[in-house]
Formats: sequence, C-alpha cells, structure tokens
Amino acid sequence: MIKLLSHLSFVTLTAPDVAASVRFYEEQVGLTVTDRIGEDVYLRCWGDYYRYSLVISPGPEASLATMAWRASSAEALEAAAKAVEDAGVTGTWAELHAVGRAFTFTGPFGHSMTLHWDAEHFHGTGDQASVYPDRPARRSRHIGAPRQLDHVTVAASDVDAFAAWYSEVLGFRLMARTIIPPMGPQSIFSVVTTNEKSHDLGVLADRSSRGGRINHYAFWVDQREDLFQAADVLIENGVPMEYGPSIHGIGEQNFLYFRDPSTMRIEMNTGGYRNYVPDWEAQTWTPAQGSNNFYRNGGLPPSMTESFPPADGPTATEEGLPAEVRRTFVTT
Repeated sequence: MIKLLSHLSFVTLTAPDVAASVRFYEEQVGLTVTDRIGEDVYLRCWGDYYRYSLVISPGPEASLATMAWRASSAEALEAAAKAVEDAGVTGTWAELHAVGRAFTFTGPFGHSMTLHWDAEHFHGTGDQASVYPDRPARRSRHIGAPRQLDHVTVAASDVDAFAAWYSEVLGFRLMARTIIPPMGPQSIFSVVTTNEKSHDLGVLADRSSRGGRINHYAFWVDQREDLFQAADVLIENGVPMEYGPSIHGIGEQNFLYFRDPSTMRIEMNTGGYRNYVPDWEAQTWTPAQGSNNFYRNGGLPPSMTESFPPADGPTATEEGLPAEVRRTFVTT
C-alpha cells in the first residue's frame, strides 16, 4: 500500500469577529496575512512552506471548518479519496485557493477533512527573503512567533473507533493512548500521525451530543526559550495563559495553551521525539504516569475540558478528568 498522506497543511476555523481574530494572530502571535478573499482571511507562519496554514472564516461561534492534509503524491490523493468512499463516506471535489483540486469529506465523527496534492509554495522576496536558501521566508521579527503549523486535536465520542478508522482508511499510525484504569480499557485520548512526528492528529473523548468538535490546534516553535518568550510577551500584552508552560509525557513536547478572541484554544509546542519505526506498537499511558503533564506538578484547569463549538457535555483531556467531569463518562 502506498503512503497516502504526508502532513497537516492547513486548518480553517470560524470566528464571530474575523477582524478581531486576524488582528490577534498578526499582533500577538506573529502570523502574516497572505490573502483576503471575500470574508475569508489566509495567514501563514514565517516558516510554513505553503502560501497559508490558517484560514479564518466568519461563523456564529468558534469551530473547526476543516482540517487539511497534503497527500504524498497525485496518485496518493486519488487513492485516498477512493479509500474514503470505499469506507462508505461520500466526498466532494473542488478547486481551493492556492491548493487546487481537493477532496473534502466529513468523517464518521463529524469532522471535515480536506485532502490535496497540489499546493502553492511560498517564496519570500525582497524584505521577506531569507539568507537561508531552504527557508520560505526570513525569520519573524516577532518574539516567539511560531515557525509552522504543527497539529490539530479534535473531540469524538469513541476515541478508539476514531483512531482505528483514520488508521485503517487513511494510513495514520497510532502512536500512543491514555486510559483511566477505573473506567476500563477504553481510551480517553489517542494520538496518530502521518509521518515521523509523535502526532499531527489527536483525539479526546467527548461526551456531548455534538459531532465534529475541536479541542485545540498547535503551532511549532524552534526551542523551549521561544516558548517561554512567547508566554512572557503574551502575558505582558494581557493574554492569559490557560495551561503551561510544561511538558507532555506523550510526545515529550513542551507546551503552552492560550485562547484567541473567538475563545479558540491555541497550543504552542516544541521539542518531542521523531519516530521512524514502521511497526511501532502504541504505548498505553495513564494520567498517573504524566501522560499530559509529565512533571505532575500542576493541576489541570477545568477549562481545558472545553471543546468548540460549545455543547452539552465536556471532553476529557490527556491528563485525565477533573472529579466534576469524570462522572459524565460511562465506565465499562
């Protein structure tokens, strides 16, 4: 079987106030606007290889409109689309800005996913050009600005079934999972990947009646010092830190969580391992091992169980469940 997908290429989010969100990403996070088409705004990190990695679209609430993966080849795109439809899911083909022909479908747990091969590569010119030939643009002058888009973590009613579907149909590798022993063997969190990263897609257990929700998405910075500087600058500018900085046990990344004006949760992370093992056997973690906060020296804020859009039930987190949330999860 050919490798179907290469990596996460962009996410499209909805926000009630597009202008406020865009201003936040430009001024506080350090992203750059590349295009404005209709009411949609396209942004990129300084190190993103393509024209954009984030799209902000108008909507009544913060939500995930779609998450996009680039296929490993033109042939792989056709094979991936066929695999999805062979699994009983109907998709649509469309021409997308700076991406071209793309296949979009809604997965079995309500999440929109877009697959594409063609992509317009970004090459900075003039003041944007880098002296490093391999860089698409010069490093941002914004302290702590992320280098590139890293991953997205969604919420689903059955974590194990979600991970199985994306692994069996699209070739994601299951890398790790978290269980809470008193609740039984079902996962409350799993991570899967299309490449050597510990994950580019995460999934948390969701006990709401609303499908297709997102818990957070993440940007990558080069080193821990960048992460700490980002936290310093953000908090100096009045942006509260929701959780971190600290380090995840799963993936071994340093992390920091905060919110944008739409309430969408953003993670900045760095570090972690690279895994090239083709027959990797996923590790099963428990919160007591530090699956989320490996130092185990800080309590999980209850707000971290919130996913988007708001719904009638919470999500778990990879650290576990606060007492007031645990009772909402069925044990088996």
